[in-house]
Amino acid sequence: MDSVKVTRNLFWRMSERIGAKGVEFLVSIILARLLAPEVYGEIALITIFITILQVFVDGGLGSALIQKKDADDIDFSTVFYFNILFCIVLYFLLFLIAPLIADFYNNANLTPIIRVLGLTIVVSGVKNVQQAYVSKQMLFKRFFFATLGGTIGAALVGIVLAYNGFGIWALVIQQLFNVTVDTIILWITVSWKPKKQFSLIRLKYLYSYGWRLLASNLLETVYNEISQLIIGKKYSSSDLAYYNRAKQFPQFVTSNINSSINSVLFPAMSSVQDNKIRLKSMTRKAIKTSTYIIAPFMVGIAVCSESLVRIVLTEKWLPVVPFMIIFCITHTFLPIHTANLNAIKALGRSDIYLKLEIIKKIIGLVLLFTTMWFGVMVMAYSALISSILSQIINSWPNRTLLDYKYIDQIKDILPSLLISLIMGAAVYCIKFIGLPSIITLVVQVLCGVFLYIILSKLFHIDSFEYVLDIIKRLLHKKEKN
Repeated sequence: MDSVKVTRNLFWRMSERIGAKGVEFLVSIILARLLAPEVYGEIALITIFITILQVFVDGGLGSALIQKKDADDIDFSTVFYFNILFCIVLYFLLFLIAPLIADFYNNANLTPIIRVLGLTIVVSGVKNVQQAYVSKQMLFKRFFFATLGGTIGAALVGIVLAYNGFGIWALVIQQLFNVTVDTIILWITVSWKPKKQFSLIRLKYLYSYGWRLLASNLLETVYNEISQLIIGKKYSSSDLAYYNRAKQFPQFVTSNINSSINSVLFPAMSSVQDNKIRLKSMTRKAIKTSTYIIAPFMVGIAVCSESLVRIVLTEKWLPVVPFMIIFCITHTFLPIHTANLNAIKALGRSDIYLKLEIIKKIIGLVLLFTTMWFGVMVMAYSALISSILSQIINSWPNRTLLDYKYIDQIKDILPSLLISLIMGAAVYCIKFIGLPSIITLVVQVLCGVFLYIILSKLFHIDSFEYVLDIIKRLLHKKEKN
């Protein structure tokens, strides 16, 4: 797969992520001002179960379609019909157990909310194979229009409902509207449509690869949601709201950058799975480039967290600050996690992928159940420790598969980390000048960007040159068009 095609698709994927997440981010700020933290806590209680069930929507079959070199219409149609039927069954089960979930939280009002929000599972089942087709064919421009259309429409719906006093229902309808419009636009713009074909043999073949990814993703999702379930049950909905809201700022960056790079990287890696030298090169470039872009954002958000929360979310959300700093540290090293796992998946080693998840989750659960008795903050620190150990575990197989050791990966990202820390220290000192909060934040951002670029040139960071080259290519292509 040529670098121009990868770069072009990376541009569209990142544009889609930045556009969609940018709108979502701004809307979430508006809604956070209109709604109480308790409302966000309640919706978080429900989405724990929805998120877990969403893992089954893919079932690993979407990734199997992308990884399989000769996937055809029979494969895609088979997965499409299977997904639809399976998602209907999942929703029916959720509908039945909704009262039990509400009883678990001692809140009968949650039952209708669960049943309505659960409809997103069925809609996602319709969209899933279309997404896999777009990724397989590297047609990420389609995502741009689908996601942005749904996000903007959902934003307007959510704000209007929240302003008119609909409370938690504003968030429920917003999410359902978003995924529905996404699906409709994707269905219209993508040329592939399911054929009247179904093969049980093909399904079994795809599932032989995909079930391990399903199990891995399920372990990852359940582990992530268990901490929220414990906080929601053992502590208060406000504590859960602060914990979740703290993730918003670092996730805004990582979901736009790291996920964009890796969603394009996986199909690109899969296309060169027989060439381990190229695969190693792509893995290295992904880790270095993602870290170069993500690290300064994470350091910047951490050092400016208090001013950021006070200005953007208002003082009622200040308890999120210490959590935000912890999550910024965690997200800094996300590229090591995802690039290594993408390489393992591209090689077709879903067996290794599953083993890694089992090991990581055993360690993570031991830490979680040990610290859950000592408060939400201690639980957040345990998540940080678990993340550090997980990045080492994720990188371990590639010391053999790609001859790319963890210590080499750290060496690759060390220059970006160092200049990010230098930039962060300088930006942090600006707060002591005594300027008004909003002016201080603006000055910190401008100085941080300027200093990071200067340090990148001064220390000859190769990722800086690579990013510049990508920008030049895209601008050159735009001029030619």
